[in-house]
Amino acid sequence: MQARSNGGSVAEVLRRINLSAQNFTVHQEKTLRALSNCRTSALGGHIDTCDGCGNLSISYNSCRNRHCPQCQGHKKEEWIQKREQDLLPCSYYHVVFTLPEELNAMAISQPQLIYKALFEAAWATLNQFGKTDGLQVGMIAILHTWGQNLSLHPHLHCIVPGGGINRQGKWKRKVRTDKYLFSVKAMSKVFRAKFVALLRAGGINDQNLVDKLFSKNWVVYAKRPFGGPKQVIEYLGRYTHKVAISNHRIKEVTDQQVRFGYKDYRKGGAKKEMTLSNQEFARRFSLHILPKRFVRIRHYGILSSSWKRGKLQALQSDLKIKIPEVKPKTLLNKCRCCKTGNLVTIAVFGQRGPPPEYLFVIQPAPAK
Repeated sequence: MQARSNGGSVAEVLRRINLSAQNFTVHQEKTLRALSNCRTSALGGHIDTCDGCGNLSISYNSCRNRHCPQCQGHKKEEWIQKREQDLLPCSYYHVVFTLPEELNAMAISQPQLIYKALFEAAWATLNQFGKTDGLQVGMIAILHTWGQNLSLHPHLHCIVPGGGINRQGKWKRKVRTDKYLFSVKAMSKVFRAKFVALLRAGGINDQNLVDKLFSKNWVVYAKRPFGGPKQVIEYLGRYTHKVAISNHRIKEVTDQQVRFGYKDYRKGGAKKEMTLSNQEFARRFSLHILPKRFVRIRHYGILSSSWKRGKLQALQSDLKIKIPEVKPKTLLNKCRCCKTGNLVTIAVFGQRGPPPEYLFVIQPAPAK
């Protein structure tokens, strides 16, 4: 009889298969093993006491891997709070650059090349259109590689301010219209040409592939501007630290298979369910493990790190923008009992578990 779990998690699925017996790379297996051990005794833990109410709690350590759905909550909030410091007085646009499926095989075999070219081609496209308008623009780009059913679907979510720095070094909002940023059809053609040029520069000279790429209309999607700075930040939060699938979408896990929910955007976003074997689920999830040290959130132009070292702050000062005060929004390191006290670590332990003297006075804190 199969062991079943109502609901479940990515970690639970991974724990039910032999990762070493699958055809994963060393980097993929190491990542998946870290996710399967997250917040379990395998990683050890620590005992905390609250400096307010004195409550004691046991917590198992997190894997802190960027592909783990359990470890991204507070990172997302911290990132969003930092982005609130960068807002400018203009409309913001959501632009999505998508690679055609003909590049999927190369994205699996040479992800570093394909994803780097995706970032560079997207920014080169927007930068070119901005300069045509006489503006130095900016962009925040976030790489996603998945579709709702865990298939490979590389695309870049970009948040672009509707303005920039003119040739005189002054801020200028776009004056053409607020309804769209640039022509989507024109951006698609320029994006395709720049991406193919980067492939050739990277040593890819497969003329058959190039002909296929030029025979297709590439997809660049641009959404109408956000309502205001608050909406920009809320929208950013949906995309920044997402992983291929979140735990709440997993409906059931057994020893053999996993059932999860997804949206079918070809059918108007209809909600559906899919069942995969645990091995196939792990294989699809592994497609979205990025190369080591590959940066998946990047900032360009007037939102780049070089601009943030003084230029952006000077611009905000000239425009009399009030920078919001950063206030912690998460309960990280806060007591789960009183919600106000700070947790102080008084003991750490390894795989053997907590010291015996603590076992009868406290219980392990649930993973959230």
